[in-house]
Amino acid sequence: MNVVKIGKKSVGDGFPVFVIAEAGCNHNSDIELAKRLVDCAKTAAADIVKFQTYHAELMYSRKTPIMAHFRERMGLGDDATMFDLIKATELPYELHPAIVRHCDKRKIMFASTPFDEDSVDFLEQFDPPVYKIASFEMVHYPLIRKVARTKKPVILSTGMSSLGDIEKALSVIHQEQNDKVILLHCVSNYPAVPEDYNLRVIETLKKAFNTPVGISDHTPGIETALIAVAAGANIVEKHITVDQSLPGPDHHFSLDPKQLNQLVSGVNRVSSMLGTNIKQCLDSEMNMKHIGRRSLVAAIDIRHGETLSERHIAIKRPGYGIHPEFLEMLMGKESIVDIEVDTPLTWEMFLSGSSSGS
Repeated sequence: MNVVKIGKKSVGDGFPVFVIAEAGCNHNSDIELAKRLVDCAKTAAADIVKFQTYHAELMYSRKTPIMAHFRERMGLGDDATMFDLIKATELPYELHPAIVRHCDKRKIMFASTPFDEDSVDFLEQFDPPVYKIASFEMVHYPLIRKVARTKKPVILSTGMSSLGDIEKALSVIHQEQNDKVILLHCVSNYPAVPEDYNLRVIETLKKAFNTPVGISDHTPGIETALIAVAAGANIVEKHITVDQSLPGPDHHFSLDPKQLNQLVSGVNRVSSMLGTNIKQCLDSEMNMKHIGRRSLVAAIDIRHGETLSERHIAIKRPGYGIHPEFLEMLMGKESIVDIEVDTPLTWEMFLSGSSSGS
């Protein structure tokens, strides 16, 4: 698998899971609320806090209908459109510098998802360590190409996509000689149903594209994200808020500060539990192996000079006698010492004891 670096962090199999705290549009165009989201991400020890940079005029036709639940959460009128929702959730360009400065002050990486080519040019002045292409932009090839040309790592979210869609988007990135790509498995519903997440897709994407794969999780709570880590996710992205009751399209399914802390702690714990793919006796198991495994012991008292037969040997614990696989090799050997019943047997107790296996 290709390993991708975001800042000083390596992303891929064998490295700690990278956590993106997705502030998204939950700033409500309020600089103080945006800073609180940065603080929330930092306190929870997320690796990066990410916003979204867009212009409604470049994203939606004014004639695009709005889903009823979005209109209700935003308190918009019956004649509202998706354009109105997006316009109400923009992060103004003029707020970005203060957010970036606050990230620098709190020592957490800043990033933002651009939804148009102008926003890529604007964000470049802040030298973000990574760009994300949102699931909705999977077919916006000019935007993908613009991002790829920055030579920054590209996180490509795959909601609503087939393998063919992903392959086409990746080809655009690779045409710009950029191979620093991470895929995010995603279900583009807000919130999404956990049963829709099909977390085995994570392994499918890894095998298909030989790239790190993570999850952009839109389900409530942290369970789906933690299971995704157990299923091999290299990145976890979760929306964050300071208050789930705030007005806006994403607050209700976002993690509050307490939940974000639980997520990062849980991700770290699951990652440590997954460990390595090497099956071996661990250092922590050695004492138990010494005492609890079986080996060959004297079934009865064995006298000096006695020739061994099956009646002389039992397979019992502890494990520091001769290994049971050498039982047949002991048959017919002559004891050169007196051996008390239940004594673990060693090669040195028998004539022709140069064999090894203890």
